[in-house]
This record gives sequence, structure tokens and C-alpha cells, in this order.
Amino acid sequence: MAPWLPTKEKYGVAVWNFPRTKEHHLPLQIGEMVHILQASEGWYCGYSLRNRAARGIFPASLIRLKGAVVEQRGAEESVVPAEMPMVQEITTTLREWATIWKQLYVTGQTERYGQVKWMMQELMEQRSQLLSGTLPKDQLLRLRKEVTGKMDYGNKILALDLVVRDEDENILDPDRTSVISLFQAHRRAAQTLTQRIQEETSPQQRAPGHGTHGAAWPSHNLYLCVRNFVCHIGEEAQLFMALYDPGEQRIISENYVIRWASTGVPQDIELLNNLKVVFTDLGSTDLKRERLFLVCQIIRVGRMDLRDSHSRKLSTGLRRPFGISVMDITDITKGTCDSDEDKQHFIPVHLVAADGDFLHNMIRKAVEGKDINHKGQGLWVSLKMLWGDLSQVRKDHPHLVDRSTAVARKLGYPEVIMPGKCGGDKPGGPWGCQHGARTWLTGLSPPGDVRNDIYLTLVQGEFDKGNKKTQKNVEVTVCVCDEAGNVVQNVIHAGAGDSPTSHYRSVVYYQQRHQRWMETLKIAVPIEDVHRTHLRFTFRHRSSSDSKDRSERIFSMAFVRLMRPDGTTLRDGEHDLVLYKGDSKKLEDASTYLSLPSERNLSESKLLSGSSFRLSGATSGLALSTRDSFQISTLVCSTKLTQNVNLLGLLKWRSKPSLLCGNLQKLMNVDGGEVIKFLQDTLDALFSIMMEHSETDVYDTLVFDALVFIVGLVADRKFQHFNTVLEAYIRQHFSATLAYKKLLSVLTQYVEQAGRGEPCEHLPRTFKALEYIFKFIVRSRHLFAQLYEGKEVAEFQRSLQRFFLALNQLMESPLEGPTLLSQ
Repeated sequence: MAPWLPTKEKYGVAVWNFPRTKEHHLPLQIGEMVHILQASEGWYCGYSLRNRAARGIFPASLIRLKGAVVEQRGAEESVVPAEMPMVQEITTTLREWATIWKQLYVTGQTERYGQVKWMMQELMEQRSQLLSGTLPKDQLLRLRKEVTGKMDYGNKILALDLVVRDEDENILDPDRTSVISLFQAHRRAAQTLTQRIQEETSPQQRAPGHGTHGAAWPSHNLYLCVRNFVCHIGEEAQLFMALYDPGEQRIISENYVIRWASTGVPQDIELLNNLKVVFTDLGSTDLKRERLFLVCQIIRVGRMDLRDSHSRKLSTGLRRPFGISVMDITDITKGTCDSDEDKQHFIPVHLVAADGDFLHNMIRKAVEGKDINHKGQGLWVSLKMLWGDLSQVRKDHPHLVDRSTAVARKLGYPEVIMPGKCGGDKPGGPWGCQHGARTWLTGLSPPGDVRNDIYLTLVQGEFDKGNKKTQKNVEVTVCVCDEAGNVVQNVIHAGAGDSPTSHYRSVVYYQQRHQRWMETLKIAVPIEDVHRTHLRFTFRHRSSSDSKDRSERIFSMAFVRLMRPDGTTLRDGEHDLVLYKGDSKKLEDASTYLSLPSERNLSESKLLSGSSFRLSGATSGLALSTRDSFQISTLVCSTKLTQNVNLLGLLKWRSKPSLLCGNLQKLMNVDGGEVIKFLQDTLDALFSIMMEHSETDVYDTLVFDALVFIVGLVADRKFQHFNTVLEAYIRQHFSATLAYKKLLSVLTQYVEQAGRGEPCEHLPRTFKALEYIFKFIVRSRHLFAQLYEGKEVAEFQRSLQRFFLALNQLMESPLEGPTLLSQ
């Protein structure tokens, strides 16, 4: 017999059972891993990794060799499989489950037996996919998440050990991870598994297609790819695509704009086969809407009437309504049907039939309508739901969402507000201004994450025909102007995927007294210019004849400031604007109209009940008209601007110190979202008040209560992601060295008050915020000790002892009422 020689093949798996028939045989079962030490004429010598003490020989034909790394440890050698760690973990898990699975069959637990069998089959299939090495990066990441979720869930229901992982689904190394981090990871993993088991056992089955990954993310996104647009227009067209709620009869997202050439391809030929957009910031409430539609408004750009012949010179460049398309996407957003980026949906076009067909009204009717004879005209689109915030989506789906993909945000704030990263190392930071007149400008989010969007909707208008025989073909032109009347360049966005412009021109409806546009655009003015800018709306009659059209002048004008006199931004909601008429040059002269009222209110409505008249006061040369009316609506989504005068009063407290007490009390009535947007600035203001009044305790209780209110907000689910921001603020920005004295004093006072049986309505809220109150106290004391070289240690210790004694007395008190509640 040939001698036994060391071999390069060190690691393999048995692919057939091998019973022990002779003394030196090593019995093996299918799937058993072996460490090969020597080889001789078709036989291997080694041991099973299941029992390293028993060595023997076994046929080489029964072993499938696998790659491995050999590590020498003195005279001994060990093998480490060369497979990716995830594959090794699946293999180990399957072996562990297999033993329990057989026992489940023996003990008659058929339901659990079937469940484990199904999970094992899924894991084996997914293991094969991982080993194939053919998956793109996004699918590989998704598969890893599914695999780890399945293994953790199986371990839980089989009462096995819980495995804790990092963000990349790798098992945490206990030798390199702190005890606290391990504990927190355990807690998170346990909560996730408990939630999933509750969902599995809930009588209400989850909607198919809604994976656990979807429920885990506060933000959802709809990916849209426009494959083709086929429509007989003969002129250039603009497609405005958005999400629409038929229950509220309003569009809920920004538009995605596609400019289509008359030749039947995108105007920007590089966008051919690359017309992609992601509708972001959709929350669980959006997914729970009774119905949700994808709508497309089609506007042709050219002459007034397509039937006009070219025998005379026609005016061109008019934006005219052409049609709309609607598709019910409720099943896709709710997950009741699979969304696939490769599946194409056809959306037929509803054509404008009459001059009085306003596009928004057509959408309202179309969502309730039946099939139409579209003659093959319409859009081909692909849709897919994506989970997570935009950075996560880009990471998970790089082949769908890249830097060139347009992003259309929700009109309004997302359901769960995500913080920006705190910037800078000093209070105020690069995005904050701790002192000075521009405190209202500061916010929390850094560049790239700042949102300063003002959404403007041209709602409707009514215009008298005046000296014309027929009603006017009214076109509204919107621009943003500074105090001198100069147009601010490129701050108007018609939608995602479109370049910013300086002027926006509305759709022209033919000879209609009452116009209903419902066109939404975004105004993105630089933050430092908002307080000195205004919106100007000019109205002009458009003629189908080029010569007549050139002679038409502006017949009316309206305006509205973006900033109110009290320093807050324009109120959300509808605004009924005053229309002025006069010489066209004076209508565009800001010095003429900026001193005049811009909105109608009740007194003005009575005043304007008569016919047009000339304004009193300075000779403005402008007249008012009650025959015409014009309404807009606005929505401010800004991390930099506030509409709340009480919050603004607190942020700018130095300008009116006499109102400080009132502003501190009113802070508790401010909407939580507004306070959270200005979290860093509000905290800066509170501690500045405390530091600048260190010699008196007049504001101590009010500042303390405001601080408790803010900490309570951060504990709210909607703002839970701001916990890290508050931690970062305490660690990086907080600088009030004397705050610990005042915070401890008020806290002790509240506890002593409750211990005596006196009412203290703020104490229950204070106890809930105790963790962060003490973090502020500790950080403040550290800063004080660093600044004054450890002075006043004894005084600090006495203050702490006084607090804990008061706490002991409170807990020992036999009193009922407020005391019992506090206990």
C-alpha cells in the first residue's frame, strides 16, 4: 500500500453516508465537514469537525473539497473555510437546526416542523445564490438582510441563542465591542424579533409584498421610470408627473418634469431611456391613504389652437392644456401587489375636449372615470417601492437610483422628521448664529440637508373682459423680486428634473372668465435674501395672432412678501391677493407698489366693494379693481424659517427682553415640529438666558420647564431620531458652565415641593426627562471644572446630596395626592 502523505487539500464535506465497517474507518453522514490530514490511493485520513478527537480513514470519492485557509498553531493545524462569513453562518445554522428539526418530527410538532423545513429550504436556496457570485451589489445587500432576518427569527422560535450584528449584518466580535454596545445591540435585536413574531401571530395578516424591511423604515419612496410617451401632438410638450390623493383632491408631491420634443423624443436626448425619478418622504400615513394615483398633466407649447393654419403669422410659445393621464397605484404603495422595475404599465391619455376643461378638474373626473378610447396614446412606465431614506436607497439600489435620478419631495414635512448632522465645534456652529439679529435664520441641518422650500400654487382667478368683445386669454407670469424690483435669477423650480428659471408662465385657457390653474411650483430663495424678497404676479392677455400678441401689455399685477413684518414667513394656506392696474411700467416698479396692501382682508373687501378707484395717499398711479380676483396658496417647508411668532420671540429674546417671561411660557404651546427644526437654536437661547441672568433666579423655573418640554418632544416617536442630535448638542455645542447650579436648584425645589404634598404639575414630566437633565448637569459641571480648575467641588456635592435627600423623603412620604402621583 502506498504511504500516507500530507496533502494540500485540507477541507471538505461528505456528499454520501459512510458507515463504519472496519476498525480504522471514520463514519460520516451527508453534510459532515472533515479536516483532511493525509491522503493515500483514493483514501483520506482525518477527523470530522463534529468530533475532533476521533480520527480515521474515509474514501476520497465521498468528499467534495472546499477552499480553506490553513493556520499553523505549533504542531497543530486548523482550517478556516475560505467562503464568505455569511455562507459559513448559514451552513452552521442549517446543521444546528437539522438536529432540532428531526426532534420536532419525532415529538409530533408538525406545524413547527413544517415551518422550520420551509425556512431551511429558503436558507439553502439563498446560500446557493450567495455562492454563485453573480448577484449585483444591491441584491446582495438585500439578500444578506433577508438571510440574517430569517436566521435570527428561526433561532428565536427554536429557543437558540440570539446573534447580535452590526449595520452590515456581520456578527459583532465580543473581543472588540464594548459591553454597553453589545447590550444595546442585544436589546435592538430582541425588540425587532419580538415585533416580527407579533406580526406573524397577529390575526390581521400583513399585506403581501410588505416585507419586514418596509415596516422598519420611517420613510418610503416610489421609484418611477418613464419608458416611453406616445401621443400625436405635433408640437413640443411638457409632462408634469406627481402623486395625487383623490380623497383630498390635491397633489401631494412635487412635480417631475419631462420636456418632450415635437419629434417624439425627450428634448435632452441624453435622457432617452433614462427618465427616472424617486418620490421621497412618503410615510406610513401616505401608504394608508384610501387611494393614491400617479397623475400626469400634458401641456403643449406652441400656438393657441392646433387647428389654426399657418396662412397668417401665429403667436408661439404659449403653454396650452392638452390632456392628462392617471393611474391608480394604491396596490403598489400598499404592497398588495408586487412592484417590479422591469414590469411596464400603460397609462392612457385623456385629451382636452373643450376650452373650459381645466387640467385639475379633468384629473378629478378621470380618477372616477371608466376606460377611454385612447387609440394607443399614452405613457409606458415602471414603478417600484423602495424603503429607507434617500442615502439608503442609493446604497441599496445603485442600478435604479443614482446621482442623475431626479428626486421629487413630498409637499410638506415627512412623517418622521430626520435630523441633519450637527456641525461645528462651538455653539452656533457654521449653520447657527448664537447671537445677533439673524437668529431666526439659523436651523439644525447642515449644507446638503438644509430644506428651505416655499411651495406656491396658482389656484384661480376671475378676470373681467373689460373693453374686449370676448373673455381674455389670461397668462400669469411669476417672478421673485428684491426690494428694488430686480428679478432674482433662477430661483423658481417647476419641478424635479427641470432647470431653475427666473420667470414662470402659467397655462393659458382660451376665453374663460373664471380660470382655475392649480399649478404648483417651488421657490428656493437663498436664506439671506428671504426677508427682502417678494413674489410678483403679472397678468397679460395672449392673442393667437403674433402681431396682436406683441402689442398686448400687462393689464394687472399682484404681489406678496415672503416675510411678514413680525419676522415670520408667509402663512401657509390660501391668500386672496389685491390686483392693481395702471401703466405697465409702474406695475413693475417696486417703489410704486411695495408700500401698498398685498392681500385682501375683511375691511378691504368692504372698502373695495365699489368699482375701481384711484388709491389715496402718494400719487402711485395704480388703481384697484374689484372686478378681477386672484388667489394663491403657499406652503413653507423650511429648516431655516419659522411661521411661529412665539418661537421667533424666544430666538430673538434680546431684542425685546420685556417679553421674555411671556415668550418662555408660550414656547410650550408651539408646535413640536417647529421647535425640533430649531432644536439647537432654541437650546442655545434657553442657556443664554440662564447664563446672562446668573445673578437672579427670575427665569430659572421657566427655562427649566422649557428644557423639560424640549426633552419630552425628543422622546416622541415622530422626533425619535433627534435623540442623537440632542446627545451631540450636549457633547459638542453646550457651553453653559453655570447651568448645573440652576438646573439642580429647580429640580430639588420641585422634588421637595412634591414631598411636602404641594401640587407640582411639572414634576411627572421632569422625571421622564431626568436622564437628559442630568446629562446637562454633568456636562455643565465638567466644563466649569475645566474652566476654573476644579473649584466649588464641595458645593456641587452638597447640591447633589440635597437633591437625593429630597428624593428619599419623597419616596418615604405617606402622603397621598400629588405626592403619591410623583412617587
